[in-house]
Amino acid sequence: MKKYILFLLLGGLITVSCSKDDDTITGGNGPNPDPSANVNTQDFMWKAMNLWYFWQADVANLADDRFSSNAEYTTFLQTEADPGDFFDNQLRFGEDRFSTYSADYEDFTNSLSGITKSNGLSFGLINYSGDLLVGYIRYVIPNSDAASKNILRGEFFTGVDGTTLTINNYIDLLFGENDTYTLNMADMISATEYSSNGKEVSLTKEENFQENPIFISESFDINGQKIGYLYYNRFLNEFDEELNNAMIQLKSQGITDLILDVRYNRGGSVNSTRLLASMIYGTNTNDLFIRQRWNPKIQAAFSASDVEDYFADRTGAGTTINSLNLNRVYILTTGRTASAPELLINGLDPYMEVIQVGTTTTGKNEFSLTMVDDPGRDGAPFIYSPSRESFINSENRWALQPLVGRNENSVGFSDYTTGFIPEIELAEDLANLGILGDLNEPLLARAIEDITGMSGKRDFSVQIPAYPYADSDMFTPMKDNMVLDKPIKINLK
Repeated sequence: MKKYILFLLLGGLITVSCSKDDDTITGGNGPNPDPSANVNTQDFMWKAMNLWYFWQADVANLADDRFSSNAEYTTFLQTEADPGDFFDNQLRFGEDRFSTYSADYEDFTNSLSGITKSNGLSFGLINYSGDLLVGYIRYVIPNSDAASKNILRGEFFTGVDGTTLTINNYIDLLFGENDTYTLNMADMISATEYSSNGKEVSLTKEENFQENPIFISESFDINGQKIGYLYYNRFLNEFDEELNNAMIQLKSQGITDLILDVRYNRGGSVNSTRLLASMIYGTNTNDLFIRQRWNPKIQAAFSASDVEDYFADRTGAGTTINSLNLNRVYILTTGRTASAPELLINGLDPYMEVIQVGTTTTGKNEFSLTMVDDPGRDGAPFIYSPSRESFINSENRWALQPLVGRNENSVGFSDYTTGFIPEIELAEDLANLGILGDLNEPLLARAIEDITGMSGKRDFSVQIPAYPYADSDMFTPMKDNMVLDKPIKINLK
């Protein structure tokens, strides 16, 4: 018997035709807990992970035959009273670094559009001595609360509300319930010493703040050679049209080379990644960009073409992509470059010269889906859909963002869990971060030097490498997730 499945992952319709006697992909079938056990969230987590999790076959607790009775299943769900602990200790695969969860699904769904509670300040934290931390400002988001304050990239802070920052208290001070806090600014004396300078900056987090990820787009004329520069901070499909317009403008300015700055880009939409790749390389829709690989249960339901994504000639809104048609691209990266920008590097690599400048990327090669307690969704249990919010269990607002697959490029490569190593190694320097988009900013200057062949006398030695202990993006709901958002049609036997 054939069962036709139509998925529109994230934000659209997902329908699956399945019969109740089909044990291959059941979603809502399987063990059921004692209704009086108060384990609704754990039950949702197990069933969603049993169906969709990329490593389902590698986690003994997620095996289809793990439980011989409902009573045994109930006892298992009761092993951890806190759902987060249950997910981490009972369901997560040991090598999974990125699957996450939230006690409120709205935090996840808003963050998919770049909407968060934010004061607009991006910063990293350095463990510089013992348990002491110093924060360094990476950039300030336009039109945010921070943009209205006297605070700039390259400045430092060692305290919050008069309390010195340490490994033990920074989460509560910077990412706790306090929507307003005051940073105690400092000057760098040496790599292991910072001194308070008396400056204080009060910041307030704004609800439903949305960042435009196209931070800088401009071109430079270096001795008659036109070089484009795009600082892109998140792959958000709500801004695909703006991204296409930025690339069209760069092309109209006659650029022959592009420097793409994704040094702090932590991921986002897979489809936006495909569109940006097309804007850079070309719009031949017969060229394969990436191929998805799912867990064995899901993978078996697809035909080969169902998991393949090709370069695009139009945006999702139908706008023509006017590609730069380049044969090489320079990409600026750091250890905070993760997920979707790494997918971009991997997908472009078989087709063009990708020259990476900076430091090794994070190494996240999996994509994820947002899951909620909606087991009754026809054929696609647990996958979030905006049109079905009224069907989500009102007693369970938890959401999961598990890794459900990997992307490989057109030659089958996907093994970059240790990150992509740059062709031109250059760490950001805490003693000289520079101004983003400025010709003297070290990473940009180094890329331009390689493009033009004008080595000059500039010294690119680094005094204090910026290798953060933590940063502000790590505590956003989406963190560094790469989200699959594509229509897929498959058949189940």
